Amino acid sequence: MIKRIYLTLVVGAGLAAAQPAVAQDQPVSSGQTFTLQQCIDYALENSITARNAKLDEEIAQAKVKETVGVGLPQVNGTVSLTHNERLPRFFSTRQTAFGFSGLADSLYNQFYPELENDDVLASQNFFQLKSSGDAGVNVTQIIFNGSYLVGLQASQAYKELSYRSSAQTKEQIIQQVTKAYYAVLINKERSDLFTSNIARVDTLLRNTQALFKNGFAESIDADRIQVTLNNLVAERDKFLNLNELGIALLKFQMNYPLNQPIQVEGKIEDVQSEVSTALYQETIDYNLRPDFQVLEANRKLQELNLKNQRAAYLPSLSAFANLGYSTQSATIGGLFKTNSDISDNGSIGPDKWYPYTMFGLTLNVPIFSGFQTRYKVQQEKIALQKIQNTFVSVKSGIDLEVQQSTINYKNAMKSLNAQKQNMELASKVARITKIKYEQGVGSNLEVIDAEDSLRQAQTNYYNALYDVMVAKIDLDKAYGKLAPQSVSK
Repeated sequence: MIKRIYLTLVVGAGLAAAQPAVAQDQPVSSGQTFTLQQCIDYALENSITARNAKLDEEIAQAKVKETVGVGLPQVNGTVSLTHNERLPRFFSTRQTAFGFSGLADSLYNQFYPELENDDVLASQNFFQLKSSGDAGVNVTQIIFNGSYLVGLQASQAYKELSYRSSAQTKEQIIQQVTKAYYAVLINKERSDLFTSNIARVDTLLRNTQALFKNGFAESIDADRIQVTLNNLVAERDKFLNLNELGIALLKFQMNYPLNQPIQVEGKIEDVQSEVSTALYQETIDYNLRPDFQVLEANRKLQELNLKNQRAAYLPSLSAFANLGYSTQSATIGGLFKTNSDISDNGSIGPDKWYPYTMFGLTLNVPIFSGFQTRYKVQQEKIALQKIQNTFVSVKSGIDLEVQQSTINYKNAMKSLNAQKQNMELASKVARITKIKYEQGVGSNLEVIDAEDSLRQAQTNYYNALYDVMVAKIDLDKAYGKLAPQSVSK
Protein backbone atom coordinates (compact mmCIF):
# COMPACT_ATOMS: atom_id res chain seq x y z
CA MET A 1 0.00 0.00 0.00
CA ILE A 2 2.87 2.39 0.81
CA LYS A 3 4.40 1.63 -2.60
CA ARG A 4 1.18 2.44 -4.42
CA ILE A 5 0.77 5.74 -2.55
CA TYR A 6 4.35 6.69 -3.38
CA LEU A 7 3.86 5.78 -7.04
CA THR A 8 0.79 7.99 -7.21
CA LEU A 9 2.69 10.97 -5.83
CA VAL A 10 5.60 10.43 -8.21
CA VAL A 11 3.25 10.18 -11.23
CA GLY A 12 1.53 13.41 -10.23
CA ALA A 13 4.85 15.19 -9.97
CA GLY A 14 5.92 13.80 -13.36
CA LEU A 15 2.76 15.08 -15.05
CA ALA A 16 3.33 18.55 -13.65
CA ALA A 17 6.92 18.56 -14.87
CA ALA A 18 5.91 17.36 -18.35
CA GLN A 19 3.50 20.22 -19.11
CA PRO A 20 6.12 22.80 -20.23
CA ALA A 21 7.70 20.28 -22.63
CA VAL A 22 4.35 19.70 -24.32
CA ALA A 23 3.77 23.40 -24.75
CA GLN A 24 7.16 23.84 -26.41
CA ASP A 25 6.41 21.15 -29.01
CA GLN A 26 3.34 22.97 -30.38
CA PRO A 27 3.99 24.19 -33.96
CA VAL A 28 3.72 27.89 -34.70
CA SER A 29 1.06 28.68 -37.29
CA SER A 30 2.09 30.94 -40.16
CA GLY A 31 1.05 31.68 -43.72
CA GLN A 32 -2.31 32.15 -45.38
CA THR A 33 -5.06 29.82 -44.23
CA PHE A 34 -7.29 28.01 -46.75
CA THR A 35 -10.40 25.91 -46.44
CA LEU A 36 -11.04 23.14 -48.96
CA GLN A 37 -13.32 25.33 -51.05
CA GLN A 38 -10.83 28.17 -50.97
CA CYS A 39 -8.08 25.81 -52.15
CA ILE A 40 -10.30 24.70 -55.03
CA ASP A 41 -11.26 28.26 -55.97
CA TYR A 42 -7.63 29.35 -55.88
CA ALA A 43 -6.58 26.42 -58.06
CA LEU A 44 -9.36 27.01 -60.59
CA GLU A 45 -8.26 30.61 -60.88
CA ASN A 46 -4.48 30.26 -60.83
CA SER A 47 -3.39 26.80 -61.94
CA ILE A 48 -1.66 26.66 -65.32
CA THR A 49 -4.04 23.98 -66.56
CA ALA A 50 -7.08 26.08 -65.65
CA ARG A 51 -5.58 29.16 -67.27
CA ASN A 52 -4.92 27.27 -70.49
CA ALA A 53 -8.49 25.93 -70.43
CA LYS A 54 -9.74 29.51 -70.08
CA LEU A 55 -7.57 30.57 -73.02
CA ASP A 56 -9.07 27.72 -75.07
CA GLU A 57 -12.52 29.14 -74.33
CA GLU A 58 -11.40 32.58 -75.51
CA ILE A 59 -9.96 31.03 -78.67
CA ALA A 60 -13.31 29.34 -79.34
CA GLN A 61 -15.15 32.63 -78.87
CA ALA A 62 -12.79 34.34 -81.31
CA LYS A 63 -13.33 31.45 -83.75
CA VAL A 64 -17.08 32.04 -83.67
CA LYS A 65 -16.62 35.73 -84.41
CA GLU A 66 -14.20 34.90 -87.21
CA THR A 67 -16.75 32.61 -88.85
CA VAL A 68 -19.49 35.21 -88.53
CA GLY A 69 -17.19 37.76 -90.15
CA VAL A 70 -16.91 35.61 -93.27
CA GLY A 71 -20.58 36.33 -94.06
CA LEU A 72 -20.22 40.09 -93.69
CA PRO A 73 -19.40 42.30 -96.70
CA GLN A 74 -15.76 41.94 -97.69
CA VAL A 75 -14.17 45.20 -98.87
CA ASN A 76 -10.69 45.29 -100.40
CA GLY A 77 -8.86 48.27 -101.82
CA THR A 78 -6.07 47.91 -104.37
CA VAL A 79 -3.68 50.30 -106.06
CA SER A 80 -1.37 49.15 -108.85
CA LEU A 81 1.13 50.91 -111.05
CA THR A 82 2.62 49.13 -114.08
CA HIS A 83 5.31 50.17 -116.50
CA ASN A 84 6.00 48.17 -119.66
CA GLU A 85 9.42 49.08 -120.96
CA ARG A 86 8.68 46.98 -124.05
CA LEU A 87 5.01 46.45 -124.88
CA PRO A 88 3.89 43.15 -126.36
CA ARG A 89 3.12 43.29 -130.08
CA PHE A 90 -0.17 42.72 -131.88
CA PHE A 91 -0.31 39.61 -134.05
CA SER A 92 -2.60 39.35 -137.09
CA THR A 93 -2.84 38.09 -140.66
CA ARG A 94 -3.52 39.96 -143.89
CA GLN A 95 -7.25 39.40 -143.57
CA THR A 96 -7.40 40.65 -139.96
CA ALA A 97 -4.74 43.29 -139.70
CA PHE A 98 -4.60 45.09 -136.35
CA GLY A 99 -7.64 43.18 -135.18
CA PHE A 100 -9.92 44.58 -137.88
CA SER A 101 -11.27 43.09 -141.06
CA GLY A 102 -8.05 43.99 -142.85
CA LEU A 103 -6.52 46.64 -145.15
CA ALA A 104 -7.12 47.08 -148.82
CA ASP A 105 -4.97 44.92 -151.06
CA SER A 106 -3.30 48.06 -152.49
CA LEU A 107 -2.13 49.07 -149.00
CA TYR A 108 -0.89 45.58 -148.27
CA ASN A 109 1.04 45.55 -151.53
CA GLN A 110 2.44 49.02 -150.80
CA PHE A 111 3.54 48.54 -147.18
CA TYR A 112 3.91 44.75 -146.94
CA PRO A 113 4.62 43.45 -150.44
CA GLU A 114 6.16 40.27 -149.09
CA LEU A 115 3.14 39.44 -146.88
CA GLU A 116 1.04 36.54 -148.07
CA ASN A 117 -2.57 35.97 -147.02
CA ASP A 118 -1.74 33.43 -144.30
CA ASP A 119 1.43 35.09 -143.06
CA VAL A 120 1.50 36.50 -139.48
CA LEU A 121 2.01 40.21 -139.04
CA ALA A 122 3.61 41.40 -135.72
CA SER A 123 2.91 45.10 -135.43
CA GLN A 124 3.55 47.72 -132.78
CA ASN A 125 1.00 47.99 -129.94
CA PHE A 126 -0.52 51.41 -130.50
CA PHE A 127 -3.65 50.69 -128.39
CA GLN A 128 -1.74 50.70 -125.07
CA LEU A 129 0.72 53.10 -123.47
CA LYS A 130 3.75 51.88 -121.61
CA SER A 131 2.61 52.95 -118.13
CA SER A 132 -0.77 52.26 -116.53
CA GLY A 133 -2.35 52.76 -113.13
CA ASP A 134 -5.41 51.43 -111.37
CA ALA A 135 -6.94 52.28 -107.97
CA GLY A 136 -10.16 50.64 -106.94
CA VAL A 137 -12.36 49.06 -104.30
CA ASN A 138 -13.80 45.56 -104.53
CA VAL A 139 -16.88 44.62 -102.48
CA THR A 140 -18.21 41.05 -102.20
CA GLN A 141 -21.15 39.71 -100.25
CA ILE A 142 -22.29 36.13 -99.75
CA ILE A 143 -25.98 35.77 -100.54
CA PHE A 144 -26.25 31.99 -100.15
CA ASN A 145 -23.60 29.43 -99.33
CA GLY A 146 -24.48 26.14 -97.67
CA SER A 147 -20.99 25.61 -96.30
CA TYR A 148 -21.05 29.01 -94.62
CA LEU A 149 -24.36 28.28 -92.89
CA VAL A 150 -22.99 24.98 -91.62
CA GLY A 151 -19.81 26.75 -90.57
CA LEU A 152 -21.82 29.07 -88.32
CA GLN A 153 -23.32 26.06 -86.58
CA ALA A 154 -19.94 24.34 -86.36
CA SER A 155 -18.32 27.37 -84.74
CA GLN A 156 -20.94 27.32 -81.99
CA ALA A 157 -20.42 23.58 -81.57
CA TYR A 158 -16.66 24.15 -81.35
CA LYS A 159 -17.26 26.76 -78.67
CA GLU A 160 -19.39 24.29 -76.72
CA LEU A 161 -16.67 21.66 -77.06
CA SER A 162 -14.10 24.03 -75.58
CA TYR A 163 -16.39 24.67 -72.60
CA ARG A 164 -16.96 20.94 -72.08
CA SER A 165 -13.24 20.27 -72.27
CA SER A 166 -12.65 23.09 -69.80
CA ALA A 167 -15.19 21.54 -67.41
CA GLN A 168 -13.38 18.21 -67.68
CA THR A 169 -10.08 19.93 -66.90
CA LYS A 170 -11.59 21.70 -63.90
CA GLU A 171 -12.98 18.41 -62.61
CA GLN A 172 -9.48 16.94 -62.69
CA ILE A 173 -8.11 19.98 -60.85
CA ILE A 174 -10.79 19.65 -58.16
CA GLN A 175 -10.01 15.96 -57.77
CA GLN A 176 -6.28 16.53 -57.41
CA VAL A 177 -6.58 19.51 -55.06
CA THR A 178 -9.14 17.75 -52.84
CA LYS A 179 -6.93 14.68 -52.41
CA ALA A 180 -3.90 16.83 -51.62
CA TYR A 181 -5.93 18.91 -49.15
CA TYR A 182 -7.21 15.85 -47.30
CA ALA A 183 -3.68 14.47 -47.09
CA VAL A 184 -2.43 17.70 -45.50
CA LEU A 185 -5.43 17.85 -43.15
CA ILE A 186 -4.87 14.30 -41.91
CA ASN A 187 -1.15 14.89 -41.55
CA LYS A 188 -1.92 17.96 -39.50
CA GLU A 189 -4.04 15.83 -37.16
CA ARG A 190 -1.32 13.20 -37.00
CA SER A 191 1.24 15.85 -36.11
CA ASP A 192 -0.85 16.80 -33.10
CA LEU A 193 -1.14 13.13 -32.25
CA PHE A 194 2.64 12.71 -32.37
CA THR A 195 2.97 15.60 -29.93
CA SER A 196 0.47 13.97 -27.58
CA ASN A 197 2.16 10.56 -27.79
CA ILE A 198 5.61 12.04 -27.16
CA ALA A 199 4.29 13.94 -24.15
CA ARG A 200 2.70 10.79 -22.77
CA VAL A 201 5.82 8.64 -23.23
CA ASP A 202 7.98 11.46 -21.89
CA THR A 203 5.82 11.56 -18.79
CA LEU A 204 6.14 7.81 -18.43
CA LEU A 205 9.93 8.10 -18.74
CA ARG A 206 10.12 10.79 -16.08
CA ASN A 207 7.98 8.70 -13.74
CA THR A 208 10.12 5.61 -14.32
CA GLN A 209 13.31 7.56 -13.77
CA ALA A 210 11.88 8.89 -10.51
CA LEU A 211 10.98 5.36 -9.48
CA PHE A 212 14.49 4.18 -10.35
CA LYS A 213 16.08 6.89 -8.20
CA ASN A 214 13.96 5.82 -5.26
CA GLY A 215 14.60 2.10 -5.77
CA PHE A 216 11.17 1.12 -7.05
CA ALA A 217 12.25 0.37 -10.66
CA GLU A 218 15.27 -0.91 -12.52
CA SER A 219 17.46 1.08 -14.87
CA ILE A 220 16.53 -1.24 -17.74
CA ASP A 221 12.90 -0.12 -17.39
CA ALA A 222 13.90 3.50 -17.93
CA ASP A 223 16.18 2.49 -20.79
CA ARG A 224 13.35 0.69 -22.59
CA ILE A 225 11.11 3.72 -22.33
CA GLN A 226 13.99 5.97 -23.45
CA VAL A 227 14.42 3.81 -26.56
CA THR A 228 10.69 4.06 -27.24
CA LEU A 229 10.79 7.84 -26.82
CA ASN A 230 13.81 8.19 -29.10
CA ASN A 231 12.13 6.11 -31.79
CA LEU A 232 8.95 8.12 -31.44
CA VAL A 233 10.79 11.44 -31.78
CA ALA A 234 12.71 10.15 -34.81
CA GLU A 235 9.47 8.91 -36.36
CA ARG A 236 7.85 12.28 -35.75
CA ASP A 237 10.74 14.17 -37.38
CA LYS A 238 10.62 11.84 -40.35
CA PHE A 239 6.87 12.30 -40.62
CA LEU A 240 7.17 16.10 -40.46
CA ASN A 241 9.69 16.03 -43.31
CA LEU A 242 7.35 13.89 -45.39
CA ASN A 243 4.49 16.19 -44.47
CA GLU A 244 6.38 19.07 -46.09
CA LEU A 245 6.19 17.14 -49.37
CA GLY A 246 2.42 16.85 -48.94
CA ILE A 247 2.15 20.60 -48.42
CA ALA A 248 4.38 21.20 -51.45
CA LEU A 249 2.10 18.94 -53.52
CA LEU A 250 -0.94 20.95 -52.45
CA LYS A 251 0.84 24.18 -53.41
CA PHE A 252 1.77 22.67 -56.76
CA GLN A 253 -1.79 21.58 -57.51
CA MET A 254 -3.02 25.08 -56.60
CA ASN A 255 -0.12 26.85 -58.37
CA TYR A 256 0.52 28.53 -55.04
CA PRO A 257 4.04 29.98 -54.57
CA LEU A 258 6.20 27.15 -53.24
CA ASN A 259 8.32 29.52 -51.17
CA GLN A 260 5.29 30.93 -49.36
CA PRO A 261 3.85 29.23 -46.22
CA ILE A 262 0.31 27.91 -46.27
CA GLN A 263 -2.05 26.53 -43.66
CA VAL A 264 -5.19 24.41 -44.11
CA GLU A 265 -8.32 24.95 -42.10
CA GLY A 266 -10.74 22.17 -41.26
CA LYS A 267 -11.58 19.40 -38.82
CA ILE A 268 -11.33 15.67 -39.22
CA GLU A 269 -14.72 15.32 -37.54
CA ASP A 270 -16.36 17.31 -40.34
CA VAL A 271 -14.68 15.14 -42.96
CA GLN A 272 -15.74 11.96 -41.18
CA SER A 273 -19.38 13.05 -41.08
CA GLU A 274 -19.17 13.96 -44.77
CA VAL A 275 -17.70 10.68 -45.96
CA SER A 276 -20.12 8.62 -43.90
CA THR A 277 -23.03 9.79 -46.10
CA ALA A 278 -21.24 9.56 -49.46
CA LEU A 279 -22.68 6.26 -50.68
CA TYR A 280 -24.97 6.68 -53.69
CA GLN A 281 -27.73 4.31 -54.65
CA GLU A 282 -29.26 6.31 -57.48
CA THR A 283 -29.40 5.81 -61.24
CA ILE A 284 -26.36 6.96 -63.18
CA ASP A 285 -26.88 10.13 -65.21
CA TYR A 286 -24.26 9.98 -67.94
CA ASN A 287 -24.87 13.60 -68.91
CA LEU A 288 -23.37 14.72 -65.59
CA ARG A 289 -20.00 13.33 -66.58
CA PRO A 290 -17.75 15.94 -68.27
CA ASP A 291 -16.05 13.26 -70.39
CA PHE A 292 -19.46 12.15 -71.68
CA GLN A 293 -20.32 15.78 -72.44
CA VAL A 294 -17.09 16.15 -74.41
CA LEU A 295 -18.02 13.09 -76.45
CA GLU A 296 -21.48 14.55 -77.11
CA ALA A 297 -19.89 17.77 -78.35
CA ASN A 298 -17.55 15.80 -80.62
CA ARG A 299 -20.51 13.92 -82.08
CA LYS A 300 -22.30 17.17 -82.80
CA LEU A 301 -19.21 18.52 -84.52
CA GLN A 302 -18.89 15.37 -86.61
CA GLU A 303 -22.54 15.60 -87.65
CA LEU A 304 -21.86 19.15 -88.81
CA ASN A 305 -18.78 17.97 -90.71
CA LEU A 306 -20.98 15.50 -92.56
CA LYS A 307 -23.55 18.20 -93.21
CA ASN A 308 -20.83 20.50 -94.53
CA GLN A 309 -19.63 17.91 -97.06
CA ARG A 310 -23.19 17.44 -98.28
CA ALA A 311 -23.55 21.21 -98.61
CA ALA A 312 -20.86 21.05 -101.31
CA TYR A 313 -23.57 19.75 -103.66
CA LEU A 314 -25.54 22.99 -103.28
CA PRO A 315 -25.01 26.04 -105.51
CA SER A 316 -23.63 29.25 -104.03
CA LEU A 317 -24.60 32.82 -104.88
CA SER A 318 -22.65 35.99 -104.16
CA ALA A 319 -22.73 39.63 -105.25
CA PHE A 320 -19.80 41.81 -106.18
CA ALA A 321 -19.06 45.41 -107.08
CA ASN A 322 -15.86 47.02 -108.37
CA LEU A 323 -15.34 50.78 -108.24
CA GLY A 324 -12.15 52.57 -109.15
CA TYR A 325 -10.06 54.80 -111.37
CA SER A 326 -7.60 53.89 -114.11
CA THR A 327 -5.28 55.67 -116.49
CA GLN A 328 -2.39 55.18 -118.90
CA SER A 329 0.61 57.26 -119.76
CA ALA A 330 3.68 57.10 -121.91
CA THR A 331 5.83 57.51 -118.78
CA ILE A 332 5.48 56.41 -115.18
CA GLY A 333 5.58 60.02 -114.02
CA GLY A 334 2.58 60.86 -116.13
CA LEU A 335 0.39 58.64 -113.96
CA PHE A 336 0.57 61.21 -111.17
CA LYS A 337 -0.60 64.18 -113.28
CA THR A 338 -4.25 65.21 -113.25
CA ASN A 339 -4.40 68.02 -115.85
CA SER A 340 -5.34 66.99 -119.40
CA ASP A 341 -4.93 70.32 -121.21
CA ILE A 342 -3.64 70.34 -124.78
CA SER A 343 -0.28 72.00 -125.21
CA ASP A 344 0.45 74.80 -127.66
CA ASN A 345 1.91 72.46 -130.22
CA GLY A 346 -1.29 70.38 -130.17
CA SER A 347 0.08 67.35 -128.39
CA ILE A 348 -1.83 65.80 -125.51
CA GLY A 349 -0.35 66.83 -122.17
CA PRO A 350 -0.53 65.26 -118.67
CA ASP A 351 -2.90 62.34 -118.11
CA LYS A 352 -6.13 62.04 -116.15
CA TRP A 353 -7.62 59.24 -113.99
CA TYR A 354 -10.97 58.02 -115.29
CA PRO A 355 -13.59 56.31 -113.14
CA TYR A 356 -15.15 52.93 -113.80
CA THR A 357 -17.90 50.97 -112.04
CA MET A 358 -19.10 47.40 -112.35
CA PHE A 359 -21.33 45.13 -110.28
CA GLY A 360 -23.01 41.78 -110.70
CA LEU A 361 -23.85 38.34 -109.31
CA THR A 362 -21.82 35.15 -109.32
CA LEU A 363 -23.62 31.82 -109.29
CA ASN A 364 -21.51 28.73 -108.78
CA VAL A 365 -23.25 25.43 -109.55
CA PRO A 366 -21.32 22.21 -108.83
CA ILE A 367 -21.77 19.80 -111.75
CA PHE A 368 -19.09 17.16 -111.52
CA SER A 369 -16.15 16.92 -109.09
CA GLY A 370 -14.81 13.50 -109.97
CA PHE A 371 -16.69 11.80 -107.10
CA GLN A 372 -14.47 13.60 -104.57
CA THR A 373 -17.38 15.01 -102.61
CA ARG A 374 -19.09 11.64 -102.61
CA TYR A 375 -16.15 9.91 -100.99
CA LYS A 376 -15.62 12.77 -98.54
CA VAL A 377 -19.21 12.29 -97.40
CA GLN A 378 -18.56 8.58 -97.05
CA GLN A 379 -15.51 9.23 -94.86
CA GLU A 380 -17.45 11.57 -92.58
CA LYS A 381 -20.20 8.97 -92.22
CA ILE A 382 -17.67 6.38 -91.10
CA ALA A 383 -16.09 8.83 -88.64
CA LEU A 384 -19.54 9.54 -87.18
CA GLN A 385 -20.16 5.81 -86.81
CA LYS A 386 -16.90 5.48 -84.89
CA ILE A 387 -18.07 8.14 -82.43
CA GLN A 388 -21.38 6.30 -82.04
CA ASN A 389 -19.45 3.14 -81.19
CA THR A 390 -17.36 5.10 -78.68
CA PHE A 391 -20.55 6.02 -76.80
CA VAL A 392 -21.13 2.34 -76.05
CA SER A 393 -17.59 1.98 -74.74
CA VAL A 394 -17.77 5.16 -72.64
CA LYS A 395 -21.06 4.15 -71.03
CA SER A 396 -19.68 0.74 -70.18
CA GLY A 397 -16.57 2.37 -68.74
CA ILE A 398 -18.67 4.70 -66.59
CA ASP A 399 -20.76 1.79 -65.33
CA LEU A 400 -17.60 -0.10 -64.42
CA GLU A 401 -16.08 2.95 -62.76
CA VAL A 402 -19.20 3.49 -60.65
CA GLN A 403 -19.28 -0.17 -59.61
CA GLN A 404 -15.58 -0.20 -58.80
CA SER A 405 -15.72 3.10 -56.89
CA THR A 406 -18.73 1.91 -54.89
CA ILE A 407 -16.99 -1.33 -53.91
CA ASN A 408 -13.80 0.52 -53.00
CA TYR A 409 -15.78 2.95 -50.89
CA LYS A 410 -17.63 0.19 -49.06
CA ASN A 411 -14.41 -1.68 -48.37
CA ALA A 412 -12.69 1.50 -47.22
CA MET A 413 -15.57 2.27 -44.84
CA LYS A 414 -15.45 -1.24 -43.39
CA SER A 415 -11.70 -0.93 -42.88
CA LEU A 416 -12.12 2.51 -41.30
CA ASN A 417 -14.73 1.25 -38.82
CA ALA A 418 -12.52 -1.68 -37.91
CA GLN A 419 -9.43 0.50 -37.48
CA LYS A 420 -11.39 3.01 -35.44
CA GLN A 421 -12.53 0.24 -33.11
CA ASN A 422 -8.97 -1.11 -32.92
CA MET A 423 -7.65 2.35 -32.04
CA GLU A 424 -10.22 2.75 -29.29
CA LEU A 425 -9.40 -0.68 -27.90
CA ALA A 426 -5.66 -0.02 -28.11
CA SER A 427 -6.14 3.30 -26.32
CA LYS A 428 -8.12 1.54 -23.61
CA VAL A 429 -5.47 -1.17 -23.23
CA ALA A 430 -2.69 1.43 -23.06
CA ARG A 431 -4.54 3.40 -20.41
CA ILE A 432 -5.30 0.35 -18.25
CA THR A 433 -1.76 -1.02 -18.66
CA LYS A 434 -0.30 2.29 -17.56
CA ILE A 435 -2.58 2.41 -14.52
CA LYS A 436 -1.59 -1.14 -13.58
CA TYR A 437 2.07 -0.24 -13.92
CA GLU A 438 1.67 2.88 -11.83
CA GLN A 439 -0.08 0.83 -9.15
CA GLY A 440 2.73 -1.72 -9.18
CA VAL A 441 0.74 -4.65 -10.57
CA GLY A 442 1.95 -4.40 -14.19
CA SER A 443 5.27 -4.68 -15.97
CA ASN A 444 7.22 -2.12 -17.88
CA LEU A 445 7.24 -4.32 -21.00
CA GLU A 446 3.45 -4.42 -21.05
CA VAL A 447 3.32 -0.63 -21.05
CA ILE A 448 5.79 -0.37 -23.91
CA ASP A 449 3.96 -3.01 -25.95
CA ALA A 450 0.67 -1.26 -25.33
CA GLU A 451 2.13 2.07 -26.47
CA ASP A 452 3.52 0.50 -29.62
CA SER A 453 0.18 -1.14 -30.36
CA LEU A 454 -1.61 2.16 -29.82
CA ARG A 455 0.67 4.05 -32.20
CA GLN A 456 0.28 1.36 -34.83
CA ALA A 457 -3.50 1.41 -34.40
CA GLN A 458 -3.50 5.19 -34.75
CA THR A 459 -1.39 5.00 -37.93
CA ASN A 460 -3.71 2.35 -39.39
CA TYR A 461 -6.75 4.45 -38.52
CA TYR A 462 -5.51 7.59 -40.27
CA ASN A 463 -4.38 5.61 -43.29
CA ALA A 464 -7.84 4.06 -43.47
CA LEU A 465 -9.43 7.50 -43.07
CA TYR A 466 -7.42 8.86 -46.00
CA ASP A 467 -8.38 5.82 -48.08
CA VAL A 468 -12.04 6.58 -47.37
CA MET A 469 -11.60 10.21 -48.42
CA VAL A 470 -9.92 9.20 -51.66
CA ALA A 471 -12.63 6.59 -52.29
CA LYS A 472 -15.31 9.23 -51.72
CA ILE A 473 -13.66 11.61 -54.20
CA ASP A 474 -13.47 8.85 -56.81
CA LEU A 475 -17.10 7.95 -56.13
CA ASP A 476 -18.16 11.57 -56.59
CA LYS A 477 -16.25 11.68 -59.87
CA ALA A 478 -17.85 8.42 -61.04
CA TYR A 479 -21.32 9.89 -60.49
CA GLY A 480 -20.36 13.21 -62.09
CA LYS A 481 -20.87 15.13 -58.84
CA LEU A 482 -17.31 16.19 -58.14
CA ALA A 483 -17.29 19.42 -60.14
CA PRO A 484 -19.92 22.07 -59.33
CA GLN A 485 -22.59 22.65 -61.93
CA SER A 486 -21.36 26.20 -62.43
CA VAL A 487 -18.20 24.82 -64.06
CA SER A 488 -20.06 23.64 -67.16
CA LYS A 489 -21.21 26.36 -69.54
